[in-house]
This record gives sequence, C-alpha cells and structure tokens, in this order.
Amino acid sequence: MSDTLVSYAVDGHVARLTLDSPHNRNALSARLVGQLHDGLRHAAADPAVRAIVLGHNGGTFCAGADLSEATGGDPFEAALGRARELADLLRSILECPIPVIAAVDGHVRAGGMGLIGACDIVVAGPRSTFALTEVRIGVAPAIISLTLLPKLAPRAAARYYLTGETFDARRAADIGLVTITADDVSFAVDAVTADLAKGSPQGLAASKALTTASVLAGFDRDAARLAEESARLFLSEEAREGMLSFLQKRPPRWAL
Repeated sequence: MSDTLVSYAVDGHVARLTLDSPHNRNALSARLVGQLHDGLRHAAADPAVRAIVLGHNGGTFCAGADLSEATGGDPFEAALGRARELADLLRSILECPIPVIAAVDGHVRAGGMGLIGACDIVVAGPRSTFALTEVRIGVAPAIISLTLLPKLAPRAAARYYLTGETFDARRAADIGLVTITADDVSFAVDAVTADLAKGSPQGLAASKALTTASVLAGFDRDAARLAEESARLFLSEEAREGMLSFLQKRPPRWAL
C-alpha cells in the first residue's frame, strides 16, 4: 500500500488533490486527513494557484470515517476526537482562501457528504450517488450538518436525513448539493477552473469569504455541541446494533 493517500499536483493555475485510497473507499483515516490538510496548505501558499480541484480514484469519492483504525483509551474520547477531526477538516476547506471544486464521479456517503458540502463548487458525473444513511444504523449526520444544512433545500434535507435513501447527481443538483452535472466531469471542471483563473487572488479570497461567513459562524456556534452528540450516538446501544447488523448483512432489531 502506498504511503500517499492524497496525491498533490499543480497544473498551471490549478492545484489537484486526489483522494487515492480506493482499497477502503477513500475513508477518512488520520493519514488521509493529514495529507489533505497538507495539500490545502501547500495550495494556499502558492501564489500561482487560483483553484483547487478535489477529486478521487476508485468508484467511491469518500465513504466517511475509517472505523478500522485502532483507537485505544476511552471510547468516548476517541469518538469525540474523530468528530472534532472531521469538523477541523471541513473548516479548513471553508477557510481556504482559494476556491475548492469537488470533482465527483462515484459514491458519496457520510463524511464524504460533508466534504462536498464544504466545497465551493461541486461537479458530479453520471456514476455519482449520494446518501445520508446514518439514520439506518442508529446515528445521525451531526458534524456534516454544519456544511450540508446551509446548502440543502430544507424539505430535501428532512427527506434524505430521515429516509437514508440514495439519490443521483441530477437530484443532488435540484436540492442544492451539486452545482453542475456533467457526462464528462473533467471537461466541466476545466471550464470552471478556466473562469476562476481570470480572478485575482484578493478578489477570489474576498468573494469566497462572503459566501462562507455564515457557515463558519455555524461552526463557532454548533461544532463543539455536535461533536459531543456525534460521539454519544456512536457509542449508544442502538448504534452498536446498527453497525453489527450492517456488517452481518441482516435487519437491525428495530426493523419491522
């Protein structure tokens, strides 16, 4: 297995960060999150970069937390640490002075939904699917609500938070999660980055800050509370049953 879980490359005015851990569906392991933070910092420090493209290798953009990582110590503190780590990652995308474009042509679940919610522009291809399945295993999309609820139409948020059903890229665009749907994601992303390359660094940073200010205010208000709620739900009896039933491919005990 390669030590590189997020590749970084600069092409002209575009920095490309590619999630490259397909063996675990680009799960948000500590190493992947650390490398993603590093890539965002490198791009922000490069005066030539006008856009960051966050893409993926494999059929899944991101499946969320890497639950296989050994934690040790107090279970609540470990779960709380994971929630805070995700909140920090989402915030780093929002606070980055350079526009971040998600280039998606695969499955997006759990923390992956939060990632695309944090991005400024989302381009999704025909193989893209989206779902908030937390409710089906006894938890809730707590931390990722910080980036999703400001983007989603309220009625759609209620529907997909509560049903856990899967929807496609066109529906994602209808409800505000996706900006552009395209048969050719690379072509569509190139068109967006060409427009961004015409902007000045100051203009891009200041314009982005206007669009993210209220979302960041939500982080300041709610992130600590939601991290604790996420940890509490994750360690509950219902969550244990939900995750066990998922692994055993059987209905959970609360199923009719």
